[in-house]
Amino acid sequence: MPLTDFNSAVTGQGLDYNVDIVMCIDATGSMTPIINSVKEHALSFHEKFKAAMQKENKDVTQLRIKVIVFRDFEVDSEPLLESKFFVLDDEREEFAAFVNNITPEGGGDNPESGLEALAQAIKSDWVRTGAVRRHVIVLYSDTSAKELGSGSSSPAYPADMPKDFSELRDIWDGQMMEARAKRMLLFTPDAMPWNDIQLWNNAFLFPMAERGGCSEADMEVCLRALVHSI
Repeated sequence: MPLTDFNSAVTGQGLDYNVDIVMCIDATGSMTPIINSVKEHALSFHEKFKAAMQKENKDVTQLRIKVIVFRDFEVDSEPLLESKFFVLDDEREEFAAFVNNITPEGGGDNPESGLEALAQAIKSDWVRTGAVRRHVIVLYSDTSAKELGSGSSSPAYPADMPKDFSELRDIWDGQMMEARAKRMLLFTPDAMPWNDIQLWNNAFLFPMAERGGCSEADMEVCLRALVHSI
């Protein structure tokens, strides 16, 4: 969805929100120049999100964050690493330790296995309780993504992965995430498949490759738009 369509009317003021955020982070070697920026962005996202929500009289009752680190199923021995959901602020230190331990390494030639990470994120055990729920996926990558199924011969490749891009779109549109709750934020190049995915319902692209990493300006635009859409 174009950013110009992201400024929907503010609704739900005064309600309590249970929010889950799943962050998919490209940790291949090419991310080395910007990985610190991405990690800083990931670590500060929840605090800035809660503050922005409070300004709009939207109270976040429960906030959980999960991290999915991805590389390349075709060449890496650990192409996908998935954390549990961390309850914040109670498990803040565990969340920070997991993110700070991410090291950019591996990966073959561009692109990487970003679509597999996205599929795993969609299939998360999302919160189903609370007056208002929000399910948010944030994906960071400096490159495009391989077709689904690339590297499927790897012993680490999940058996229940969608077979192709169309099936991935189907699970996004399906019941794994509540229709009114789902949001997707892509901090990626303005390239396939990401600029195709931004046309999906409640998916938004924030191109970051040209500036290198995630700037404070990008963060402010993203948070303002996200809060005003929920």
